[in-house]
Amino acid sequence: MNDFAKVVELEGVTFSYTGQPEAEPVLDNVSLTVEPRDFVGLIGPNGGGKTTLLKLVLGLIRPQAGRVQVFGRPPTEVRGRIGYVPQHAKIDASVPANVLDVVLTGRLSRSSWGPLFGSSHVKAATRALEQTGTADLAKRAIGELSGGQQQRVLVARALAGEAELLLLDEPTSGVDAHMEDTLIDLLHELNRDLPIVMVSHDVSFVSRHLKSVACLNRRLVTHAASKVTHDTIAQMYQDEVLSVQHAEECALADPGCDHGCQADGAAEAARSND
Repeated sequence: MNDFAKVVELEGVTFSYTGQPEAEPVLDNVSLTVEPRDFVGLIGPNGGGKTTLLKLVLGLIRPQAGRVQVFGRPPTEVRGRIGYVPQHAKIDASVPANVLDVVLTGRLSRSSWGPLFGSSHVKAATRALEQTGTADLAKRAIGELSGGQQQRVLVARALAGEAELLLLDEPTSGVDAHMEDTLIDLLHELNRDLPIVMVSHDVSFVSRHLKSVACLNRRLVTHAASKVTHDTIAQMYQDEVLSVQHAEECALADPGCDHGCQADGAAEAARSND
C-alpha cells in the first residue's frame, strides 16, 4: 500500500483529440481524486470520456489544460506502478501459452531480459494468480478457459507487475451475470490492499462494494455510492432508467466491512432501459 494521501489527482482537466482550442472537448474541466483505499465506479454513456480519463491517468495522452498526477508525480513516471485491464481485452485462444505464461507478460516492464523470466518473476506471477483465485489454472492452456476465468487471468496479469493502483475498463463486458458477480466480489477483496477505479457503461454494477461513483458525461460529478439514485442516473443518461435496490447486508456476507462496502444503508443502482 502506498503512503500518498492522493493516489490520483485530476485538477481542471480539459482534453480534446484534435488539440485545437475550438474543438469540442471530450473532457471539460474535470477534477477527480482517488485516495489510497478508494473503490471508484466510473460510469457514463458511450462517448462520455471514461476511457479517455483512464488514458490520462496512464499517461498515454496529455491534457490541453489542467493537471494530472499519480502518486504525486506525472503519470509517465509511475506507469509501472499501475495495473490496467483495457476495454474488450481478449486472449487469443490459438496462442500456445498457458495461464502462467500470460500472467508473466505483466512483468515485462520489470524484466531485464525481455520475455525471459527468472524465479522472482515467476513468484510474483504466482502470487497474482493466488490473489485472483486462479492458481489452480496456472498450467492450463489459455484457450481452455471460460470467459470469466480469462477475465480473472487478465486481472492477475495487471497485478503481476506489483501494481499499487488498479484500473479496469469495462471488465464485466461479455461475461454472464454470475461471473460478473464473482468478479466484483474479487475486486472487493483486492480493494483491501489497493485502490481501484472501474469503468462501466452498465450502471447496474453500482453496488455496496463501491465507495464512490464518478458520473462522467464530458463533465464529472462524484457521489458517495450510497447517494446514487434513480434521478442521479436519469440526469446523466437523459433517458429512462430502472432503479435496482440492493440488499442491505454486505454482498460478501461481511457485515460492517470497511473495504469498499457502504455502511449507511442500501445503495441504489440503475440499469439503462435499452
